[in-house]
Amino acid sequence: MVTLHHLNNSRSQRILWLLEELGIDYDVKRYERDAVTNLAPASLRAIHPLGRSPVLTEGDTTIAESGAIVDYLVQMYGKDTFAPPTDKQDYQQYLFWVHFAEGSLMPPLVALMILEKARVKASKMFFIKPIADRIVDGIINAYYGPNLTQSLAYIEAYLEQNEWFAGRTPNAADVQMIFPLEAIVASGKAKDLPAIAAYVKRVHERDTYQRALEKGGEYAYA
Repeated sequence: MVTLHHLNNSRSQRILWLLEELGIDYDVKRYERDAVTNLAPASLRAIHPLGRSPVLTEGDTTIAESGAIVDYLVQMYGKDTFAPPTDKQDYQQYLFWVHFAEGSLMPPLVALMILEKARVKASKMFFIKPIADRIVDGIINAYYGPNLTQSLAYIEAYLEQNEWFAGRTPNAADVQMIFPLEAIVASGKAKDLPAIAAYVKRVHERDTYQRALEKGGEYAYA
């Protein structure tokens, strides 16, 4: 039996969506973030030494990292449904978006979220707020901001021409891309990106996604 070790408000939500799309039997073991640190509980380290989610177990197999989990599930259970596209061009897009999600899109997005949290904390200490603002703005404007803006523009242009990321039906490329795009929409950064907003809405309307939400519990996209 496949068991997903699911942490609330994490990347493992998209694994739940994939499991629902594949239509296989699975169990969910839920973990809650620490209310103070927002980190995963220590109990997850009993499943995998890194103590992070998602983690997938099946028999004596333990797999960490969402990309590796997606690849494993698709290879093992996606032969008849939700399989990689067979068309050469669609498969090229499939490979690109599967790796783009975590390799290019998530790093600047996470960095921006951390920097903004640091700005909020600094604002409570009025005597260092001006210095903190200059430091944060300098870092954002020098790299993370332009990098994310370029990536989002590229995604927006692609989704203006394509319903899904790799072919005419959703697949693992969409599973990988949905998490960062949900965060973008929830944070308000997609107000001028209607194709991205429409894509996220399209995924959220799928019955499989709704069932995944029921299994995973409350999900704060940002």
